[in-house]
Amino acid sequence: MTAFMTSAGWWILGLVLLGAEVFAPGVYLFFFGIAALVIGLNALVVPDLSWQSQVIGFAVVSAAVTLIGHRWYGQRRSAPDALSREPNRGAGRLVGRQAVVSEAISGGRGRVAIEDGWWIAEGPDLPAGSRVRVTGVEGAVLRVSAEPPPGAE
Repeated sequence: MTAFMTSAGWWILGLVLLGAEVFAPGVYLFFFGIAALVIGLNALVVPDLSWQSQVIGFAVVSAAVTLIGHRWYGQRRSAPDALSREPNRGAGRLVGRQAVVSEAISGGRGRVAIEDGWWIAEGPDLPAGSRVRVTGVEGAVLRVSAEPPPGAE
């Protein structure tokens, strides 16, 4: 076990863990890889450290780096506009947005163009080209209300 506990051994372990991070889900191997590289640097600077001290140091540095990383990623994930970039929100992300009626809404149903697609819409009867605002979503159907024409306010 002591043959591995050289600075080169820790660096190899760190690089292997960082490389494995590419193939493994999550980011925890990254933190352990960073900890191994730190202990490798420490073993280079202080070559008389026992292998027990190196293993304990690895555990402490791993815990510290993991907590710091978790805190940093947690703050990024809960950023206020993170929800607006969330790809799995589906049609819910369109609520409050303006759209243009692409196929007249007749009998309460038609189609609207929004972003780069067309959606089935339910709302008041309106001719094609009218502006609407998305007020709700039910499945993949947008509920819309008429918007006043520009300059009519």
